[in-house]
Order: sequence, then C-alpha cells, then structure tokens
Amino acid sequence: MAEAHQAVAFQFSVSDEGISVKVDRSAVKYALQLFFSGYRTRFSKARNAFWRGIFPASPISLLCILAALHLPRMLWGHDTTFGTLGLAEDVLSYLGLAARGSFLTFLVLSTIFSFVSWILLSYMQRYFLKFLLTYKGWMYDPRNKQSLMTKVWAVVLRLIEGPFRPMLLSYQQSLPRLPVPPLKDTCQRYLDSVKALLSDEEFEEMKKLVKEFQNGPGKKMQRYLYLKSWWSTNYVTDWWEEYVYLSGRSSILINSNYYACDTVGCKMVPTQSARAAMVIHVAFKFKEMIQGERMKPLLIRNMIPLCSFQYERLFGTYRIPGQEKDKLVQVSPDRSRHVVVHSRGKWYKISMYLRNRLLQPVELEWQISEILKEHSKAESETDAPGEKHLAALTADKRKDWAVAREMYFSKGTNKKSLETIQTAAFVVFLDDSEPVLTCKDDEDCGSLSDYCKRLLCGSGSSHWLDKSFSITIYANGRFGVNAEHSWADAPIIGHFLEYCSELERSIGYTNSRCRGGLDALPPKPTRLEWDIPSELENHILRSLKSAEERIADIDLCVIQHGVFGKGDIKKCKMSPDAFIQMALQLAYYKDAGKFCLTYEASMTRLYREGRTETVRPVTVESAAFVRAMCDQDCTNEERKKLLQVAIDKHTDAYKDAMTGKGIDRHLFCLYVLSRYFNIKSHFLDKVLGEPWRLSTSQTPTQQTGRIDYNDPDNLSPGGGFGPVTQDGYGVSYIIPGDECIYFHVSSFKSSPCTDSRRLVKHIKESMGEMRGLFLQ
Repeated sequence: MAEAHQAVAFQFSVSDEGISVKVDRSAVKYALQLFFSGYRTRFSKARNAFWRGIFPASPISLLCILAALHLPRMLWGHDTTFGTLGLAEDVLSYLGLAARGSFLTFLVLSTIFSFVSWILLSYMQRYFLKFLLTYKGWMYDPRNKQSLMTKVWAVVLRLIEGPFRPMLLSYQQSLPRLPVPPLKDTCQRYLDSVKALLSDEEFEEMKKLVKEFQNGPGKKMQRYLYLKSWWSTNYVTDWWEEYVYLSGRSSILINSNYYACDTVGCKMVPTQSARAAMVIHVAFKFKEMIQGERMKPLLIRNMIPLCSFQYERLFGTYRIPGQEKDKLVQVSPDRSRHVVVHSRGKWYKISMYLRNRLLQPVELEWQISEILKEHSKAESETDAPGEKHLAALTADKRKDWAVAREMYFSKGTNKKSLETIQTAAFVVFLDDSEPVLTCKDDEDCGSLSDYCKRLLCGSGSSHWLDKSFSITIYANGRFGVNAEHSWADAPIIGHFLEYCSELERSIGYTNSRCRGGLDALPPKPTRLEWDIPSELENHILRSLKSAEERIADIDLCVIQHGVFGKGDIKKCKMSPDAFIQMALQLAYYKDAGKFCLTYEASMTRLYREGRTETVRPVTVESAAFVRAMCDQDCTNEERKKLLQVAIDKHTDAYKDAMTGKGIDRHLFCLYVLSRYFNIKSHFLDKVLGEPWRLSTSQTPTQQTGRIDYNDPDNLSPGGGFGPVTQDGYGVSYIIPGDECIYFHVSSFKSSPCTDSRRLVKHIKESMGEMRGLFLQ
C-alpha cells in the first residue's frame, strides 16, 4: 500500500515542450508520514531498550553523578575521581589530542566518566535488586504480622527500585532464575503428597522406588539439571512448552484450548456490529500499550514484580502444526496490524490503521456492517466449497492437519490467505446465536452452561484454534474468547479482558451505536480467497464430523454459588482458595467414594519466564478432614480443627510451589533428561504416568486493580477448560467479589464415572456444610 502511494506521488510526462512533473501533495504527505513513522517506531524501540537496560537507574541518578563530579572541581578545585580524570588529561596531552588544564577537556572527560560510572552503577543496582528479589520470606510471614527481616528487606527494596514508574519489561533482567530444588526435598514432598492415595503396602513400595532413584540415576540427572538452570533463562519453561503443549498429537480442541467469558451483570450494547467494533478497537489499544511498554508490570504489594514475558506473545502469535511436533511463531507487531473476521462462512481482512492512525470504533462498526450486509447474497454465489467450515482443520489431530496444510496451503491463493490469518493480531467470529448469560444460585444455569460450551467448543469450525486467541461476537452483542494454551497462561487473557472491559466502559456507546460520526468512509474489508478442491473439502468435512462427535461428548455445567463468597470465608480467617480446594476434595469424595490425584495450578512468575507449577491438594491432613465430615460421630469442633490444619498445609504447599519448591515441574524435567540419556527409571515412569482425575484452577481477578467486582454490572463468571482425563473432571472457579463464586465443571458424557451436574450438586452441598461449621 505504501509503495503504491509513493508511486503515484510523482508523475511525469515527456513532450516536445519538455518534461512535465505532477506532484500529488496528499500522496507525498502520506509517504512522508510513513517514513517518519518508521523512524519514530525505531527510536521508540531503541529508547525503551535503553531504559530497560539500565533499570532501576534513572536520569536523575545520572544528573547526581554529573553534579558530584563537576561541582567540587568548579567550586573548590577538588578531584572526586581520585586522579582518574587527571591521568586521562595527561594521556591526551601527551598524545597531542587536548590541552592540559582546558575546561573543555575537563567537561568532556568528566561527562564520559560520569556516563560510564552511571552505567556501571546501574548494573550494580540491577544485580542487587535481583539479589533482593530472591528473598521469599515475606510470603511465609503470618498475615498482618511481618517479621523484622521482611520489614528491612521491603524498605531496602523500595529504595533500590526508586520512585519512577517502570515499563512493562523493566524488571525482566532483574528477576531471579527459577531455582532447582534439592532432589531429596522434592522426593520427600512427593511421598507426602501420595501417602493419602496409597495403601500401606503401595506406599512402602513407592518409598523403595524413590530411594533407588534418589541414590541412583537421580544424582546424575540432577547435576545436568543444575547445569541447564545456569545457562537457560528458566530450566522448565522451554521443555514445558515443547513437550507438554507442542508435542501432543491429539486435537487441541477441548484438550488444550480454554475459554473466557463476557461480564454477566451488564450487557454493554445489544448491537453485534457496535460491540465487535468496540472490542476490536480496545484490544488494539492494549496491543499498542504492550508494544510501547506503556503498561505497568504487575506488582505484588506494589513492589514485587511478576514476569511479563508472556504479554509479548498475546497478539500475532500462531501455532504451526507439524507431523512430529508443532511450532510456535510470533510475528513482529508491524506485521500484525490487521484482524481477520469470519462471518457466515466468509473470511475478511480488516486493516486496523489508516494513514498510520488506529481506526476509531465508529469506523470499524461501518466495516463490520459491510461484512454483515454480505449475508444477503446467495451462499452459492460467494462461498468456495468448504470455506464455511475451514476452521475445522485446526480442530483435527495435529499430524492430519499438518499433512493437509503442507498439501493444500503451501502455495498460491491458499498460502496467501492462510498467512493473512496467521499474521493477524487475532481472529473474530461473528456468530448468529444469542446466548443468555443471566445466572442465579439454585437455578439450572443451563443458558450460561450452553454459552460457555459454545466458547470452549463452538460448532467445530467456529474457532481458529491455532491463533493465540479468537474472539466470538454474538448477534445480541455478547462476546467471549477461546485461547490457545502453549504461548501463555490464563492470567494474561484475564488481564487483557479486564483492561478491555474498563476501557470499553470509559469510551461508551450512544443509542446502541459507537460514538462519533464518519468524516470519510474507511476502506472496505478485503475478502480472502480460497481454492478448495473436492479432496480438501472432504478432508474438512471429516475434520468437522470428528470435532462434532467430541463436542457432543462434553458435559459442561457452570453455576453461580451465590449463598456466600470470599467475604464470609475470610471472616472464618481462612484462605478462600484453600477453603474451596477442601470443598472440592469433599465433593469428589462424595461423588466417587474415594480420593484421586488432584491438580491445582499455581504460578511461578516471581521468576524470569516462569509459568506454572502444580499444587497437590490431596494430603494426609485433607483426607482426615474429608473423612471427619463424612463421619457422623465427629463433632463440629473436631471438624473445624481438622479443616484448619488441612488449610494450613495446603497454603504452605501453594507458597512452596510459587517459590520454586514444587514437585511436578522438577520431576518432569528429570523425566525429560532420563528420556534424553535413555535411562530407565521406574519411579519417573510411574510419577509421569499417574492420571490427574481432578484438574482445578482459579481464574485471577483484579489484575488492573480498577474494577469493582462487588458491583453487579462488573460480575464476570471467568472461564474454564475441558477435562484432562477420560474419567475425570476439569474444575475452574473464580471469586469475582465478596458475595459469590462461579464454578465451571467439565467431564465426558461417555464416562460412566463422571457427571458434571452431579459433582456441582456435591460442591454446593460441601460448601454449605463447611460454612455450617462456623455458623454453629
């Protein structure tokens, strides 16, 4: 586009009268805008890289160093460089490059000395900050009772960080590396975590396997893991992404991708085109903040940073299927300046910038309306065969999708259109259905469950599953997100949606339309073209049928537990998350009559490029509490004491997981090494082969810190995911305010062991019984 404008900016013709030159001033102006915009972008990147590189130093510290060098020399004749500047002057004078005693020579040398000293001091400051951030004692202090060590540490940390607002990636170089825990400690924690799940004979056998591993091949692999932790940024993350996410050959529909919901309490606008335009606009505002690093990094207690590297992959990232292993690709921000919109089987490209200006919501609304007008055309006249269900290919098994991609999308029209989708910031699907999101406690909540199932599965061809995320906009103005999991974890999507919700409310609508008017019509969306032969169409329809069969097998139930929320739990002086985890253990025990290996996700973003770690909620203490709740002879006082002990144990395990002392990521990396060195380990094979029949995760809230979730208009049900095993449950929950909790429970209908609505019933019963312990 830019080249076309430049080509027509100057036109000339040759005649008998000479050469006639015509200049298109608007085209020249546009070409100059592009030229200077490119240099502004490069300058902005270079500036951000510089300030990132010297953080936590500041320009004021440079001025202080300059003043410390210049003022004593100018006022009292003192040399604060301990003769360094004098020696430099002597050398320059001897070489004939400068006069000895010249003020100009002193000014130049002192400025250079100041700048070099500033850089060196900034590096010392950064490494001292990294040293301070390795301290994790603050996490283990009793609530509202900090130790003296933590108080001193906090004061020093604030002094080192300084008063200046950091950029998004400022702390990245200062974050410590994830430490490798001692092998002995990990093995002991593992034994503690499985004791409640094994019989006495099985536990003794497991102790023998642990001892053999710990005293045998474990020592060698632990040494290699220490080496990897020294030369890699994070000893877990690269292997976790490669082997857990990208090496899986099954479909990522249900098995990997997850969903996030719109707010329940307030419908922003009932018009599909207006909501789509606003959501796309505010999403690009968030993209610009990430690109310019203007977003403040997340800080615990406003001083302890979390790793921000996952934000860089939010937009313009896609997954390429491979026959052996997939590949994750992130395009540069300059290439992802468009979105792709799918509507009734047609694909369109919308360029988000006009003359280097982000399109306003009203301009985008006009473009979306133009797409919706295409619905009146006959499908047979405008659609290529198979185009309607093209996205079903991304729901296929990864190897089958890789073969089809290589065969039909490696050249020509299909390659060009596929690259347009892949390099888009994200993909938008315009859906004709009208989901109802109202949900109250003790109701069936079928409408909310149906809406969430649409977001998780769609129709089998209504999500482009390989993109970092896809947005679905429904006919009644509701929307939701389906996200791919390999590039980042759910908190990043949660933060993104919180920001979008806040900005959308601040911009607002007028009469169910985007505000403002059109000064000039923006360019029309560009229709993507496809060449789909009958063989490819048959492949698409087979993929769709397979996806529909898997979708039909999903049992998803979403409820709002509105009887009480975290407000009442905190009055009991207990952690809301630990309280809910104990309720889930009690509910599963009622449902299955036994305990199972349970997964709870925690984050390790206190370390550089940290992602997640596993917390194992089933412990001897939690099992004792659950059995006491089911024992009619136990008193409520005994149950309360057992609950408090179980919650304290779980809280400590959660803190251990966050501070690099987890179990499963360490054992996973040792397992990778055992496969690489072809070392047989019965212990690692047994650990990595254990199924997680109850997989749980809490959706975080208040990442922007500016949304009041106690306001019913801001209420969000969060999001969820599919079951991890064929005979297990996937349970996601969110605590949006003080008054309610949302639970998302998924399972497979084909399993005789599971029933999502049955487990939901047990969850509500268990929550009520546990609260009843304190009401009496």
